[in-house]
Amino acid sequence: MGFINTLVYNVENNIRRYWMSIQSKSGVKVADEVWVVTALLHRENPKREDFSIQEIVGRAAGESIHDEVRPGVYVHALQHCVANRPPNPGSYRMLYATAKGRRRLYRSGDDYHPKREGSKIMPRKDDLPEKYRPLTDWYETKFKKPEKRESGQDPLLGLRGMWKGLWKDEHPDEYVRRLREDWE
Repeated sequence: MGFINTLVYNVENNIRRYWMSIQSKSGVKVADEVWVVTALLHRENPKREDFSIQEIVGRAAGESIHDEVRPGVYVHALQHCVANRPPNPGSYRMLYATAKGRRRLYRSGDDYHPKREGSKIMPRKDDLPEKYRPLTDWYETKFKKPEKRESGQDPLLGLRGMWKGLWKDEHPDEYVRRLREDWE
């Protein structure tokens, strides 16, 4: 048991050191940077459903939140921030994989890996540089809510009441009897 406890302790410390090292001089964590650039892409391209990982990384390079694009930006867009992928080791729910190599911001109601339950969905406003703080308000008011379907949230529940006038002029038992007359 001593060996296993030591191994677990070392792994936990390495993970802790890794997470502390991903903060930049600006104080913005890599995960928050990925969220910011993805939010900017969405806000600037409201008709687009998702973006490629390369577009997200490219936008991070163009936005220059940090002096240069950190290697962690790619892996966070690929895995660490993606709600519907197994955590490895990051367990954020900031992005959603819509297809292979395609991402969008996470929305309420999206499915996610069970081990990501309760994890961070968006940066804290105070953790962002001043110019990016309005993105959190935009996300909360304009983006976060699931897209409304015409027939309600659940397509099956949307059918409720669709045939309510079927037996308006005929008792249901009479209707069934009439249908069964042609069986023999």
